[in-house]
Amino acid sequence: MKFYDRSNELALLEENRQVAEHSANFTLLIGRRRVGKTALIVESLKNQKSLYLFVSRKSEVLLCEEFQLAAAEALDIQILGKADRFGEFFGQLLKYSEENSFTLVIDEFQDFERVNKSIFSEIQNLWDKHRAKSKINFIACGSIYSMMTRLFEDEREPLFGRLTSKIVLQPFATGVIKQILGDHNPRWKPEDLLCLYMLTGGTPKYVSLLMDRGATTKAKMLKYLCGGGSPLLTDGKDVLISEFGKDYTTYFSILQLIASGKTSQSEIDSIVGKNTGAYLHNLEREYTLIERNKPIFSKPESRNIKWRIRDNYLRFWFRFVYANQSLVETEKYELLHELIERDYQQYSGLILEDYFRKKLMEEGPYSSVGSSWDNKGTNEIDVVALNELSNEALVAEVKTNPKHISMSTLESKAASIAKPLEKYKVDYAAFSLADM
Repeated sequence: MKFYDRSNELALLEENRQVAEHSANFTLLIGRRRVGKTALIVESLKNQKSLYLFVSRKSEVLLCEEFQLAAAEALDIQILGKADRFGEFFGQLLKYSEENSFTLVIDEFQDFERVNKSIFSEIQNLWDKHRAKSKINFIACGSIYSMMTRLFEDEREPLFGRLTSKIVLQPFATGVIKQILGDHNPRWKPEDLLCLYMLTGGTPKYVSLLMDRGATTKAKMLKYLCGGGSPLLTDGKDVLISEFGKDYTTYFSILQLIASGKTSQSEIDSIVGKNTGAYLHNLEREYTLIERNKPIFSKPESRNIKWRIRDNYLRFWFRFVYANQSLVETEKYELLHELIERDYQQYSGLILEDYFRKKLMEEGPYSSVGSSWDNKGTNEIDVVALNELSNEALVAEVKTNPKHISMSTLESKAASIAKPLEKYKVDYAAFSLADM
């Protein structure tokens, strides 16, 4: 699949590179795994003098040996002596950059903590010493949001205050997903777009997997997913199991419960059999895998919370694949396919609501978009979009089939939020597959 979108990020990276022709620049690029960080970097560095380094989990000596070979090949420089410590290697790169402007990319930067925690202090000391004369364009990439933000934004950490630029890379917007599908299948149908969004959430790696395989219709996407050897069957485990470590079974159980509709802590605690507060906190803050979903007009202290998995692929994987792991392990792929098809309509209907909330936030004139429900779980409203500047609001119902939407019922439900809506000019709308 060709490179799509990222025009704003590419423009900023190019601007930073130009700045580095006369002064040092330090950029932080964050994004979860599979979101396209490396592809963005590769695209931005075409025909540019650069050195790309990947921090693998090995000894510092072996890592430095690997880095020195990469530097010799990419920059045609020989590191003086054998640099067994990263600080020695980095210091020589900075001295080289005083006469030669180039881009240094260090991917999975946070994993230096597993190699040698003192590396961050060494980088800070060397950066402070050389940056006045350096012409380096330094890009630190990381996939663990909480760890990367701590390293650079916690004033107790050595790299605090050193950044000159920051990019948080997100999955493709709904409009880009539609463009990609249209390029690969000009005759796409709304159900195809919904399935692509449901399985990938716009994560470039997963979109690319499907498009490159010619899986451009709902039927072909689900067939590829349920085929033997499909990475989509195993990537959920591959991405998360090493991050969670020995507690992965508890984390996986919690995520499976959330994906299946058990969205309150009390429900999760009763099934898991222990207080899961600490685990939920880590999933939200440390791993940024889940988020608190509250009614749009709820107060900050409200406990009317529904936990939600942020990533569409992981939400689907825990709902259907991990929940039926025995079928995957015994290669009963046809049965897995049947189970997905059985529950597809109900599940995809919820994803369609999410699609329109995301689409309105991306393309509409709204400052906030959410949903609403009361403490009893009744009077659920799929979409409430607010424009705080113009005091306009949109209240909408979402169904896959427009014939199942009743505008009178929607207006009746909206009476439950009549008071906070008083200051807004309210419009009502109905969204279905045809409006994607």
